[in-house]
Amino acid sequence: MDSSSVPDGSSFLSLSAALSYGIASMAMVFINKAILMQYAHSMTLLTFQQLATALLIHFGRKTGYTKAKAVDITTAKRLLPVSLFYNANVAFALASLKGINIPMYIAIKRLTPLAVLIAGFVSGKGKPTTQVYHFLLTLDPLFPVVILSVILTAVGVIVAAIGDFSFDLPGYTMALTSVFFQTMYLVLVEKSGAEEGLSSIEIMFYNSFLSLPFLLFLIIATGEFPNSLALLLAKSNSFSFLFILVLSLVMGIALNYTMFLCTIVNSALTTTIVGVLKGVGSTTLGFVLLGGVQVHGLNVTGLVINTAGGVWYSYAKYRQKKIKPVNVLSDLESHRK
Repeated sequence: MDSSSVPDGSSFLSLSAALSYGIASMAMVFINKAILMQYAHSMTLLTFQQLATALLIHFGRKTGYTKAKAVDITTAKRLLPVSLFYNANVAFALASLKGINIPMYIAIKRLTPLAVLIAGFVSGKGKPTTQVYHFLLTLDPLFPVVILSVILTAVGVIVAAIGDFSFDLPGYTMALTSVFFQTMYLVLVEKSGAEEGLSSIEIMFYNSFLSLPFLLFLIIATGEFPNSLALLLAKSNSFSFLFILVLSLVMGIALNYTMFLCTIVNSALTTTIVGVLKGVGSTTLGFVLLGGVQVHGLNVTGLVINTAGGVWYSYAKYRQKKIKPVNVLSDLESHRK
């Protein structure tokens, strides 16, 4: 589907993009966890996902199924940072899932809105002055609520981590690093889609195509290859493993497409809000699926606080958009333009 052919501002497209991304994102967490429990080579898995994406779009373009344009060197150079940030985000996220449980993984990823808001101010045309903050506080009474909800989300992560029996420092570190790279990636994707007029499929193709040399170098440099290939061949006679592997490749393509589409059609902030909301269901299911979690009162309390902060943040941003005058942009967008 070529998003550029759909009239800008279509409410149906915006809602569809957000819902599709939410569903794909929630499913992908559990699929990745399931495959990593059997196949721990996360970088090789990511390489397969990107290769499958690039090949699918390439053949789709050749057969006329998609309207993606041929590779342009100038565009590829502009999108290279997007590809690097995206793959760093996914690589660290996959690696963190090997060490931490799903509820804690989701709780840490809920810190992305905080990072996106900070990035919005930092990446703007000059740092916002005191007058800007005063203006926001005066004009938008929900501005402090947004800040408080983000703080509540962060506090929830800290409380939950203290009560996490399976605390894994490398896993936590990788998840937090993933948050940083996801933030940079979201902001860059929104900018590239708006300024260069590329469809979500075109950006997805460039992202996959540009990532392959980088990923191939990493799996060789880190020693994953050829061990990862040997393990893959050894497990090739297992139907359940092959099913999960193929499913992860398909869902990886779906997640890539819906995330790019949601960010282009809506905004980077909308994408993070959807990610926070889908995490409510993922957190609940994460307590019982794929090995579950050792329940501890402090850990559960922290996760509840974290989830409440995420929902509160999403509601505050929704109300903020409703009450603001038309000529006033959101706190993230106003400092990016």
